[in-house]
Amino acid sequence: MSYVIGAIIGYVLGSIPCGFVFVKLICGIDIRQYGSKNIGTTNVFRTVGARMASFVLLGDMFKGILAIILIKYFFAANLHLELVTAIAVLLGHNYSVFLGFKGGRGVATGLGLILYFMPDVSIFAFSVWLAIVFVTKYVSLASVLAAFLTPMASYYRGYPLELVAFATAACVFVIIRHYENIKRLIGGTETKIKQGSLDNIKKKTSK
Repeated sequence: MSYVIGAIIGYVLGSIPCGFVFVKLICGIDIRQYGSKNIGTTNVFRTVGARMASFVLLGDMFKGILAIILIKYFFAANLHLELVTAIAVLLGHNYSVFLGFKGGRGVATGLGLILYFMPDVSIFAFSVWLAIVFVTKYVSLASVLAAFLTPMASYYRGYPLELVAFATAACVFVIIRHYENIKRLIGGTETKIKQGSLDNIKKKTSK
């Protein structure tokens, strides 16, 4: 029963679309109508800017950690129960029940979960992501490569095989959700990162 409850808590909290909720409440727009139409941090950054994107990043990161904290509060949690909850969080984020089973790409939420289970690996993955974005300006490329290296880093650091398997699953989620981005990267049509602003959105909508 604890595993079922863990999966439910994980999925429901993971399904909370922070990008959609925060931008709607604070900026008054539906982020799904702009840019890539994704609810994630990158599209929020491109659409309304860095400040709102930082709120979305933190919300998506810590909703997974909150789910695990809750399950540990209600049950004598073990690593397997925590991992079931974590996988459910990723499923909820990527296929949110609140958005018709659509959602984000799992990067920020996955990073938050890796931060919980393997802090040093999360720092490594984020550093790789940051370096690639800085050099290439392609967030999708940075996300895919950082995700790809995460299971290797977790194995190299000597973490249990269960955590290596979780890092692998999180990596697969990210790569699957970036399928269209990968095609555009190969085709040379992927969009580079550029900060947007709410003022620009208002100017466009007022015309």
